[in-house]
Amino acid sequence: MTVRRTPPLDPVVARGRRAVSDALADLPGDATVVLGVSGGADSLALAALTSFVVAGRGGRALALVVDHGLQAGSDQVAQHAAAQSRDLGVEARVERVDVGSDGGPEGAARVARREALQACADELGAAAVLLAHTRDDQAETVLLGLARGSGARSLAGMAPRTGIWRRPLLGLTRADTEQVCRAVGLTWWDDPHNDDARYARVRVRRTVLPLLERELGPGVAAALARTADGLRDDADALDVLARTAAREVTRDDGALDVAALAVLPRALRTRVLRAAAIGAGSTANDLTAAHVAGVEQLVTAWRGQGGPALPGGLTVRRAGGVLLFIPS
Repeated sequence: MTVRRTPPLDPVVARGRRAVSDALADLPGDATVVLGVSGGADSLALAALTSFVVAGRGGRALALVVDHGLQAGSDQVAQHAAAQSRDLGVEARVERVDVGSDGGPEGAARVARREALQACADELGAAAVLLAHTRDDQAETVLLGLARGSGARSLAGMAPRTGIWRRPLLGLTRADTEQVCRAVGLTWWDDPHNDDARYARVRVRRTVLPLLERELGPGVAAALARTADGLRDDADALDVLARTAAREVTRDDGALDVAALAVLPRALRTRVLRAAAIGAGSTANDLTAAHVAGVEQLVTAWRGQGGPALPGGLTVRRAGGVLLFIPS
């Protein structure tokens, strides 16, 4: 009698399944989740791992494949990704989106993709949208933030969970996701944009990180991801304190009390000022640390000067011991 042995489970697949299971642990077993799938190794691995986890929980998973239409043959890539998702036992649909121009090609595509995923989640009543960012993506995000002189919130990288959005694969590398695909027999698509050196993220991925690994030793990406985790904890705590401080320095008419702002620690004061500017109509993505520093000068180094012009058509004025955010 011949005994048929089940082949051993690939350790990377097992680790990925645990990561997805942990990411969904707080949801009801029958919850619906939407997956952002592109046809690349990261998102196909996410589909494979989630299919197994959701099936065991009795839930529902749907892969939304967004076709940005930016390259010839993108429709075929999208349909192939959807077909592979269905082969895994995941429902799938393809949605063509119109990509605008604001924020450059990458930023505009990201906005269009997010809007499509959000609309799909709303339609299905999904409890979560899963994104396939990996530890390598996290390291690239931290380095880009560092190069731009961003604050702690930017250097904290991508959070594992922000509202409905969840990133269960932040503990896996890009090589891990490729291994998952090989282990379950998936073929992935390599986006040519990922080799286009015109994009800063590509230069970080192809040149900067490998250089750091060679010069400083292996493990740089993992160290950057750990740094992001620590900074995120700090930034979260400061944001909570800043919200309390904002209530204390804001008058009933919405103006900010300068004397109360002046005695705040700078880490809280700048957060309060940034939140106030955004609340008055300034656009968060365009509001830089330099803008906030200009507003802060009206508190800490005021000599009668006017305030800076802010994104969203705002100006800031100090008068009668308060700061006023005024539409231009």
